[in-house]
Amino acid sequence: MPRTMVSRALLLAAVVLTAQLCACTAYAVSGGDGFSVEFIHRDSVRSPFHDPTLTAPARVLEAVRRSAARAAALSRYYVRVDAPSADGGVVSEVTSRSSEYLMAVNIGTPPTPMVAIADTGSDLIWLNCSYGGDGPGLAAARDADAQSPGVQFDPSKSTTFSLVDCDSGACGELPDAACGTDSKCRYSYSGDGSHTSGLLSTETFTFADAPGARGDGTTRVAHVNFGCSTTFVGTFIGDGLVGLGGGDLSLVSQLGADTSLGRRFSYCLVPYSVMASSALNFGPRATVTDPGAATTPLIPSQVKAYYTVELRSVKVGDKTFAAPDQSPVIVDSGTTLTYLPEALLDPLVKELTRRIKLPPAQSPEKFLPLCFDVSRVREGQVAAMIPDVTLGLGGSVAVTLKAENTFVEVQEGILCLAVAAMSEQLPASIIGNIAQQNMHVGYDLDKGTVTFAPADCASSYPAPSPSGSV
Repeated sequence: MPRTMVSRALLLAAVVLTAQLCACTAYAVSGGDGFSVEFIHRDSVRSPFHDPTLTAPARVLEAVRRSAARAAALSRYYVRVDAPSADGGVVSEVTSRSSEYLMAVNIGTPPTPMVAIADTGSDLIWLNCSYGGDGPGLAAARDADAQSPGVQFDPSKSTTFSLVDCDSGACGELPDAACGTDSKCRYSYSGDGSHTSGLLSTETFTFADAPGARGDGTTRVAHVNFGCSTTFVGTFIGDGLVGLGGGDLSLVSQLGADTSLGRRFSYCLVPYSVMASSALNFGPRATVTDPGAATTPLIPSQVKAYYTVELRSVKVGDKTFAAPDQSPVIVDSGTTLTYLPEALLDPLVKELTRRIKLPPAQSPEKFLPLCFDVSRVREGQVAAMIPDVTLGLGGSVAVTLKAENTFVEVQEGILCLAVAAMSEQLPASIIGNIAQQNMHVGYDLDKGTVTFAPADCASSYPAPSPSGSV
């Protein structure tokens, strides 16, 4: 299919894409270097779910508690990967209560702005839908007694909305997808006591570079496969979920149908103590070239959505502790804590206890293995008392974790190690988002790599302003 060229004065490029699952067309005013959106922590002042009554340590403790639920959700995928539901649809997880980051999406023509969970451990994009017209499919699928919370996208008001047939390649990516008499592809997702269902659809997604981002442009992608959820039961924050995982239906993979963007994204997470959002980058803008960048190869995972690398060792000072044979580790922005096997965690805790000259404190949660009393230490002096922890990854890569990556204040004056023991149900460790603070982390599915680089995220990679809509 021919590519239409337009004037540079308009800075508009139209690229016809030929991916098997997504015949997407992207229009990038930003000149082809990709785009950036605001990556909003759910407890940030910019989040619609921010609780101003909580102190900073209390917000951290709530995130730590959610981390256990998140790790359990990842475990369930290993134990039961997309088991079929009773109605023949696909069962996946609906786990907003344990997810940590949000992003703005604009869907349809004209665009409807929505705020969705951004999840590196999920694939399918699904958003809350209503239907104001009498068209087929969605109206029949709607359950008046189980309506979605938050903002709802009304496909009847969009000129670019379409339903996906059962015999399509995208529907084939959903195990045991259900088909009605209209031959349209239906899905069902469950988990965490919540349930959503709807129809697989295609729509135009628009991403706007707000003032402050590199480019100040707009990227419009047509025919993106997503789940239009017409039924919801349970609790959920946000208007849906944007899967950023490694599967074929994730946003990353669908954007990768445009060869100018590729299947790559990156983020730079500001520390919890900084009241600002982070930046989520796509396309060439996601390339990590910062000084000290270290690239490790992805390894095969039982769950295709998960970004999994090899964990070889943990080092503190001159002490190196080798990981058990075949130790995969998932890099996940949705998990707060880092999880390690007890064979690594126990000697790590012992060595940190020996080296850190602070009075011990009782842990507020039994799964936090090591805590200190810092109530009498001046602000700014604690970090100097905590040694670096280095993760040895596949490809002879070393990723150094500073004090802000390994310890968090969970109560006033109580500092705890942000590392816990992995569960028996999850046969992989997890590098959580505290360990990724002030790091530029890049995922490249085309190259099969994850790259880590130390960075001052608040200044080097400022998030776009919170407008987000077009």
